[in-house]
Formats: sequence, C-alpha cells, structure tokens
Amino acid sequence: MKVNLPYGEASIDIDVPDGSVVIEPVFAPGLADEKASALHAFRRPAGTLPLRDIVSRNDRVVIVVSDITRPFPGKRVLPWIFEELAHVPRGNFTVLVGCGTHRACTESEMSSMLGDGIYESVRCVNHDAFDTAGLVSVGTLGDGTGVLLNRIYAEADIRITTGFIEPHFFAGFSGGPKAVMPGIAGIQTIMRFHDASMIGNAAASWGRLEGNPVYEMARDAALMKKPDFSVNVTLNRNREITGFYCGDIIASHREGAAAVKSLSMRRCDGPFDIVITSNGGYPLDQNLYQTVKGIAAAASIVAENGAVICASRCSDGIPDHGGFYDILGMKPSPRDLLELIHEPGFSRMDQWQVQKLAASLVRADVYLYSGLPVETVRRAHCIPCHDMEGTLSFLMKNKPGARIAVLREGPMVIPHCNKINGGGL
Repeated sequence: MKVNLPYGEASIDIDVPDGSVVIEPVFAPGLADEKASALHAFRRPAGTLPLRDIVSRNDRVVIVVSDITRPFPGKRVLPWIFEELAHVPRGNFTVLVGCGTHRACTESEMSSMLGDGIYESVRCVNHDAFDTAGLVSVGTLGDGTGVLLNRIYAEADIRITTGFIEPHFFAGFSGGPKAVMPGIAGIQTIMRFHDASMIGNAAASWGRLEGNPVYEMARDAALMKKPDFSVNVTLNRNREITGFYCGDIIASHREGAAAVKSLSMRRCDGPFDIVITSNGGYPLDQNLYQTVKGIAAAASIVAENGAVICASRCSDGIPDHGGFYDILGMKPSPRDLLELIHEPGFSRMDQWQVQKLAASLVRADVYLYSGLPVETVRRAHCIPCHDMEGTLSFLMKNKPGARIAVLREGPMVIPHCNKINGGGL
C-alpha cells in the first residue's frame, strides 16, 4: 500500500507492504470559524477575567510568541489579539520571540510569522538567553535553581503568552508554561532544565505532566512571573486550528493537553522490527535537532536492534548554531555519548537533544532521508538514506517477516505498546 509522509513544505509517497500498521492521531476537523472561536475563548477564558478586561489603555503589554521552528499560527491569531485589545495603543506593545537557545528569527521570518503588518507597527524583539543585561532574577526553585527570565517580560505591566500544544518527548506536551521556560529563560536556568538527570528521568516522557520533573520545573518557573493571560491552540495535520485554550496558563494548558492526548495517544500491538516516520513536515523538520523528536517517537515502539527510517527535509541544516553537532562528534558511538553526558561536571548546550538521539540510536539503527550531506548524517551516528523504498526492501530481506509500522505525522502521535498512567496526564 502507498503512504504519504510530510516532507518539508511538500510530501513524499512510499510503497509499504500490505499489513503494515499506520499509526496516526485521530483527525480533528478545523474550526468552522477560527476568528469567532478565538474571540469566544478570549471572552470566556479558563480561570481568568476576559482578555479585554485585564488590559488597561496605559499598560505596557508583552506578548510572547514561538520562534520559526514551531507551527503556531501567529499570522492568524495575533491580529485577533490586537483587535481584542484595540483600546491599547500599538506603541504600548512588545512582541517577544521565545527563542530559548535557538537562533534569533530574521526580519523576514518575523514578518511572515506575525501577520497583518504587526512586525511593521509593533516593537518586535528576539529573546537572547545569553544576554545577561536583558535578564532578571525572579526567584529560586525548591532545588536551589535560580530562575532568570527576560527583563522586558518580567517588567511589563501585562504578560501574555501564546503557544501550540502537541506531544513533547520529555516535557509531556508543548505549549503552556514552556513559553516561559525555556522560551524566555536565561541560559543558566535552561541548562538545569535540560540536564542529564532531568532528561533521563523515566517520568520525563510523552503525554505525561504529573510527576514529570521537566514539566514541573517549567510550571514552577512560569508561576514566578505568572502570565496574566495565555493563548494556546491545537492544530490538525492541515495546520487548521482545532481548538483554543485560553486564560490561566496552567488550567488552560491542561485542558488543551487532555484534548491532544485523547487524539494522539494510540495503543499499538508492538514492538515493530521497522518503524518509518516523518518529523511532521515544515516547520517541524527544518533541522536535524528538531528531527530527534520524530526519531524518538519511532524508537518508543521499535524492537531492540530494529530499524527506524526517518524522512526529514532539514532545510536549515543541523542547524549551525549551538553545541548539538559538536557533541555528536565527541565520541565514536551513541553509547559512549550517553556515558559522556552523564559524567559529573559535563555541561554543554544542546546536550539534551544528543541524549535523546543517542538513547534512540542505542535501541535501533536510524536511516535518515534528508537534504543533509552524507558526512553530516554519519557524524550524527545515523545512516544516510537516498531511497526510502530501497532501504525498506534491504531491511526486509535481512529481516524476513518483519513487522512494520508507519508514523505519518511523526512526533504528533504518541504510540505505545503498554497501558500508560491509567490514561491520566
């Protein structure tokens, strides 16, 4: 049978044997009227006053948005926020891009992300986790970790966060408090948020919030300078908005996470010898760093010593910034990389993504179909793949009777072979 995989801004078709198991989220139709649904959510929020009632004309307002690696539909949603707050002069607003440790968004990217001339009419700023002058301490967590957040955000009269809720491979779900931590946090705080013990904790996994130390740190840090209003959306594979979850950053996020879990958590009769996956297409598959999510989703249901075939365009390369690629080259094998990352005192930016990739590679071989050079793929301890069907045929010859699964939307689904947490978050 033929399956279609998102790849960059297009897609690719591959033939797989009849009997292959296709695992994907339950499709939710887009909202009939996105704007009307947005305005309703702004005016009937969870746990807060309506958005318009929170903001006064003279307030300095900061709106946190995701960077270009996230599919948050800012071009549609932000104009509706500004319309709801039309009583506030445009000069009172700052749009703050929550880059975390990612590169800054370019002017053209910001303009395309924000919509309706917002980039031209509103102050727009990239968060810089390394700019000490642009950070301020907002408190200390129970384990002694100091929380540094963006100064513009911390000193604003009104703080609004936005986000996109999807399964996340160690925070449980994206969106909600992740807009603050790590989105607009300082590098010292981010390093603790992503250290080896946090990422390696068994509870730091897909679809789980309760007892998840990564989620709980994001939550606790966000509450130190709590947003006054949060706007989160859910999307389907066509990038249509399927729901708005607005108001209190914790309450609204939990509602959205529950909705996503009901659609994305799919039980399967695994493990599988071969798992074919995508990384969800653009913008999720812009680089190898983000592609680790699709690989990890496949690794969660692949058999020991099995194989993963991943299609990810990687149009933005590794990317060039950060320590991800450097760390990958520090050791000759994934197992050695895991040992390095767990060594006392080892602390490098992006080690968390190497840790998740290495854990997948210890379990299975990963064949990567992408736009990356062969030597780059090999340095990442993956196997270059130039023909997905040819690679599948090769693997099947070496594994007669192999059981095959396909994750069309990669990290947008949470496949599992066992009962998880009694169905709770």
